[in-house]
Amino acid sequence: MNFFESLIYPLEWVVAWIMVQAHAGLTALGMPESGGWTWALSIVALVIIIRIVLIPLFVKQIKASRGMALLQPEMRKIQQKYKGKTDPASREAMSRETMELYRSSGTNPFSSCLPILLQAPIFFALFRVLNYGIRNEEGVGPLTSELARQAAESSIFGARLTDTFLGSDDLNVKILTAILIVAMSATTFTTQRQLMIKNMPASALDNPFAQQQKLIMYLFPIIFAVSGVNFPIGVLIYWFTTNLWTGGQQAYVIRRMPAPGSKAEEALEARRARKRARHGVASTDVVAGEVVEEQPAARAGQRTQPKRKDRNRGPARSQN
Repeated sequence: MNFFESLIYPLEWVVAWIMVQAHAGLTALGMPESGGWTWALSIVALVIIIRIVLIPLFVKQIKASRGMALLQPEMRKIQQKYKGKTDPASREAMSRETMELYRSSGTNPFSSCLPILLQAPIFFALFRVLNYGIRNEEGVGPLTSELARQAAESSIFGARLTDTFLGSDDLNVKILTAILIVAMSATTFTTQRQLMIKNMPASALDNPFAQQQKLIMYLFPIIFAVSGVNFPIGVLIYWFTTNLWTGGQQAYVIRRMPAPGSKAEEALEARRARKRARHGVASTDVVAGEVVEEQPAARAGQRTQPKRKDRNRGPARSQN
């Protein structure tokens, strides 16, 4: 076992354990023990458990991405301040001011990458469990050789979970992997687009950081589409499921905590206004220098008069 294998093995053990427990639970619910859908849903359960654990980091990622976008005007000021200055003192001062800006705003530029970075080892661990432990029927930790053989022989739509697009000549495998690759790439794109279009103010979309995010939005789906032909079906199911989870979770967070000035914030304010209107919350108007407080909508058959308050009322005159 080389250094990489010894480093990733604990994660392989955890991935295998979760899959075995999910498989046992699904079997207890009446699903066939050797069924392909039982093992496929075990991978879906793996995604759900991992993503629940990563929820705090996901929220931190959303906040970090929003914070980085909102900081771009201040970043441009710093860059303009030191534009054309290449001496070490200026470069050091620019770096110091940039870090101070991050510190004062509570923004960490690396936080937006944490969920992806933490998922990468899990992705490789699942790849190895499917590609070696199950395909070779050797098993990994709790996934015994007998369970590995059972999983290797199971199939969905005539394709085994360990099959790849390039590694099989079977038409069912080609069709299923192609559909999953397209779905994986499309959901990767839509989750990134949702973050940029809905949760970034217009002022934050015209800067180098936003352009970099836009490049990633188009580049990642292409990378996944090209590399996906080598992924086992089980890994494609994992990545497609995690993209669906990410999109739904991201939509919920953006809806509840939109970035200031973004389209999501405008939608939130519109929802609040409609809610106030439905509940008849009092609003305040100014008429001829006087404050007019309109009462909540009257019930049927009742008529209410607005109350007036003289804003300019001075001290009472003395009586003779």
